[in-house]
Amino acid sequence: QMTLKTTFSTSIDTTANQLSEVPRVTAQLACTTLINILQVPQVCLKPIDREIELHRLLHHKHIVHFYHHFEDKENIYILLEYCSRKSLAHILKVRKVLTEPEVRYYLRQIVSGLKYLHEQEILHRDLKLGNFFVNETMELKVGDFGLAAKLEPAGNRRKTICGTPNYLSPEVLNKQGHGCESDIWALGCVMYTMLLGRPPFETTNLKETYRCIREARYSLPSSLSPQAKQLIASLLAKMPEDRPNLDHILRHDFFTQGFSPERLPASCCHSAPDFHISSPAKSFFKKAAAALFGGKRDKVKYYETLSEYYSKPCRHSFPPQNGSLLPPSAESPVAPATESQSPTTQDTIRLIVRGSLGSCSSSSECLEDSTTGSVAETVASVLRGCLESMPKASDIPQGSTSCSLQWVTKWVDYSNKYGFGYQLSDHTVGVLFNNGTHMSLLPDRKTIHYYAELGQRSVFPTCEVPEHFVGQVTVLKYFSHYMEENLMDGGDLGTITDSHMPRLYLLQWLKSDRALMMLFNDGTFQVNFYHDHTKIILCCQRDEYMLTYINEDRVSKTFKLSSLLKSGCPTDLRERMVYSLNMLLQRCS
Repeated sequence: QMTLKTTFSTSIDTTANQLSEVPRVTAQLACTTLINILQVPQVCLKPIDREIELHRLLHHKHIVHFYHHFEDKENIYILLEYCSRKSLAHILKVRKVLTEPEVRYYLRQIVSGLKYLHEQEILHRDLKLGNFFVNETMELKVGDFGLAAKLEPAGNRRKTICGTPNYLSPEVLNKQGHGCESDIWALGCVMYTMLLGRPPFETTNLKETYRCIREARYSLPSSLSPQAKQLIASLLAKMPEDRPNLDHILRHDFFTQGFSPERLPASCCHSAPDFHISSPAKSFFKKAAAALFGGKRDKVKYYETLSEYYSKPCRHSFPPQNGSLLPPSAESPVAPATESQSPTTQDTIRLIVRGSLGSCSSSSECLEDSTTGSVAETVASVLRGCLESMPKASDIPQGSTSCSLQWVTKWVDYSNKYGFGYQLSDHTVGVLFNNGTHMSLLPDRKTIHYYAELGQRSVFPTCEVPEHFVGQVTVLKYFSHYMEENLMDGGDLGTITDSHMPRLYLLQWLKSDRALMMLFNDGTFQVNFYHDHTKIILCCQRDEYMLTYINEDRVSKTFKLSSLLKSGCPTDLRERMVYSLNMLLQRCS
């Protein structure tokens, strides 16, 4: 049970012509909308009931959640998800304009929510900054369904002109009715407004605004990137059929060729973010250098090295440029299997069920006789076998399974000086140093594991660090602090706390212009794709290979690889699997 402390302010909803009292709520989970029945004209109650019936059936990560509603003799009460950062309209009022990375961040979430609505055959019909709400963690939620309606066939569409004037499409003004294309037009107006601080067709009088809309006449300042101009132009195409669909929008160069942050800090509500990755990293590693190098001469040498590093192209997770799914140095894609080497589907499934390291009873037992190369080759053969035998499919298979896997939630590359750092989902922090050794700080932050070679482990407490490990432990702790303070988790997979699971540590990693690949001691294989933040994780549990796919909305699904062999998977997932295999083969070579 939750007690809501509310304060009320009376306001007029000019769009729906209704009087409402909107409380501001200090609770973190929900807020209440209170509508006084006695003060609302009877004619307005039916649209309110329709909005409630429509909204309560919607369930999506980027749609304001509808918890409950009830009424008494005087009021209708609606309990909705609480968005503490208010709306994009509030943010833009303070900020004036947003940066292109921020616009990509918000647009991805708007498109995700809007795609869900259209799949439910629902048109929003009032997309604008004031109807995009932002919660405590800076996630965007589409809300206010007062004008939403079911999608009708072209000949039966309502001809009513409704919505916010600056966001109306030409076909709506011409009384041809609302369609999905009308929401796409509004999306173009939203993008324009975020980038330039004003709607594209805003004028001093409504008649002139409508004329500009009908003619699709607006200006595109030179301050916008070419990709932003192109996307806006396509969204605001005069003819509805010339506008892109939601899937095509996310494949536009504006998204694929520009940096898109996984998360935004709350400070973005009032000030522009600093996306220059080297700024916090530089400060952080200065401290690390101070701890590691005592003499002034060494510090000077270190800063010279650091300066050289930052003058080179940044190797952090910046977005890819144009290119195929193949890594730059991969000569060819996965070769189709010949008759002599291609296993049947049943043979492949049998191979997979056996597990990655033969018939050993545990991963740790097998590791005693394994090498880094053999782990990589085993994973590559399993992935190749799956790709060669898997049928084509148009959709992600239904009925994902659950498994307890560990995966990389955060990472930082400082290999020009120390090595590659990462944090696992159980909060273990690891560093693969440039000399090939590996060190892990366990979740209790009291224990350190050190691996000089595969399978050879030394354990010591953080309070009793051997003298020859002091430097590496210092770097490990700085990596841990930096990731905790500066980086966000990259998906919705749960945290693993099973102390009986084998300890993971990184064997190999590789970065291309499109993705980051990581291979672990137990055969766990993860690939993070920069441009859309999707991830693939392959692991073996209980003699069964599992493939987890985290999509662009950071929502995960896990499948048995043997199931994918039978059902297949869509092209986008298959392409990522092919790319992942080629990265692994490149690393092996």
